[in-house]
This record gives sequence, structure tokens and C-alpha cells, in this order.
Amino acid sequence: MKKIIIVLLLPLLFVSVSGCKRDKLKEITLAEVTHSVFYAPQYVAINNGYFEEEGLKIDLVNAGGADKVMAALLSGDADVGFSGPEATIYVYNNGQQNYMINFALLTVRDGSFICGRTNEEFTLESLRGKSILGGRLGGVPEMALEYAIKKYGLGVSRTGYDSDVYVRTDVQFNAMAGAFINGEGDYTTLFEPTATQLEKAGKLFVLAPVGDFVPDVAYTSYYVTKEYLQKNAEVVEKFTRAIYKGQQFVLNNSDEEVAKALHKTFNELTLDELTKVVSRYRAAKVWNDSPIFDEKYLTNLMDIMKLAGELDKEAPFNVIVKNDIAKKVVG
Repeated sequence: MKKIIIVLLLPLLFVSVSGCKRDKLKEITLAEVTHSVFYAPQYVAINNGYFEEEGLKIDLVNAGGADKVMAALLSGDADVGFSGPEATIYVYNNGQQNYMINFALLTVRDGSFICGRTNEEFTLESLRGKSILGGRLGGVPEMALEYAIKKYGLGVSRTGYDSDVYVRTDVQFNAMAGAFINGEGDYTTLFEPTATQLEKAGKLFVLAPVGDFVPDVAYTSYYVTKEYLQKNAEVVEKFTRAIYKGQQFVLNNSDEEVAKALHKTFNELTLDELTKVVSRYRAAKVWNDSPIFDEKYLTNLMDIMKLAGELDKEAPFNVIVKNDIAKKVVG
């Protein structure tokens, strides 16, 4: 009779132990700037269980803009921020004592694509006399676009057709796709998978990656407040290790294998569509091969910001970027 009781209790014991293990996962609220296949290593890390392997549970929130990501961190509504590091430069230069520290760099090239209404052979000259939806004023996508246009030799206006190109910043980032298909602007910039979805629906044509016209740059990074890092360095290390595993998976597997790992997150796309998007981003060389944040990428970013008139004073790299955890994780 005792043996029967023991056997019956074993499943309950297993459930209890498993439940305890899940309960021990530390929940981290991650506020991302937007939802895009551009950030493939992050979603691979989530879907493949790399965060759970590190004892973390990710609560992912789409903040819809770098400014909103920053607001979430400063208010304590999020633990980790993910956006263009320009937001961390603004906060530091504004004198915030509990400023942001970038601890991992995910993407190193522009991830947006110039889209148009006709399937044309696009060059930057195509923008002369036209308008393009560029995104939020002061955001990396808009500033990188301006940088490309100005370096080509065209003038930029944000207020109208009083220069060579009218770069519109009056449409919110998350509303750009809808605004364009409803007739706003001659061109727009969009991230994936939105660009591919709308192209398939016959709403637009994907013409060229913005990254072809700008230098490699610190495009999206992970950051926390200075106080959070001081109190939670071990958590940040675990987070970074999970991201690094995601980066390595993306770099060392085929487009189809990466698409399979992403499909849970982007199930509105077929596997073939998702594979196409991954292939498009891989060809654009957007992903950093490790979380280490190279100083040259921040220098290029600040050059872009200065040309856009959005930066008067550079932020010190060794203050707003800490590479010790990333280097420890990479080994």
C-alpha cells in the first residue's frame, strides 16, 4: 500500500518542483522601440528559451518610439530599454543624474527600407522635389535618412517643399505605413515585416535599404539606468548572455532556420515570407555579431545627429557605454 502511495505522489512532486523552478524566474520588463524582424536575435533568444536558461522571464512591451521607451525606464515601468542609443545621449546631455548606460549593441546598420508607389530603379536623386515620411524628429531612422540625402548633395526641409526634399516628421512612427497607403507622401521608410506585408498586398514597392546610403552605426542597443546597473549587474549579465546566444544563432544558421525560430513571434507571416525578410536583413548586414558596443559606431551616430542639427554636445562614450559585461559574456 505504501508503494502505491509513493507512486501516486511522484507526479505531484514533479509538478511541484517544476512549478518552483518556474516561480524562481526573475521577471524583466523589456520596452522595445517597435516590433520588427530587424531585431531577430532578440526574438530568437525569447523563443528558443535562452532567457529561461539564464533564470529570466521577459515581459516584452512595444513602446512605439524611443521617447516612450525612455519614459518607461525613467518612470520605473520598465527595467531594460531597447531603442536607438540617441535617446541615451539626449538623457545624459539633459543632465539626468540617473542616466542610461548602454550595455549591449544589437544592430549596426539602418534597418529601414525606402518604399514607393511604383516599382522604379531608385536612387537618392529620385527624391528630388518629392516628399518622404521619415519618422519621429530626432529618432535615428529620420536622422539617418537626412544624413543620406544631405551627403548625396540634396537639401532637406522638414516644413514643406522649400528645399530639394521634404522630409516629413509630422506622422508618428507607428502610423507611417497607414498614412502612406492612404496617400500621404511620395515615399516612406518602413521596417520589416511591415514593408514585405504591404508589398505583398500590392500597396507599395520596397525599393532600397537606407543602410546602403549611410555608414555603419550604433542603431539599436539595450540600456538600463545607472542605478539599475549598480543594483542588478548579475541580472544584466544574464540578459546579455541570452542576447548573445540569440545573435550567434542568427549568424550561424540558415535564413529558413532563423525564420522557423521567429515564426512564433511573427505568425502573421508565412514561413516563406519570413525567410525572405530574414534574407533581406542578412544581405543588408544589419546585425552585430556580439553584444560588444564598438566606439566607432557611437561616433558615427553622433556625426549623423550633428548633421541633422539634433546634437550640440557629444556624450562621453565611456560614461554612457559599459562593455565590461558584454566582453565577459563573449569571453
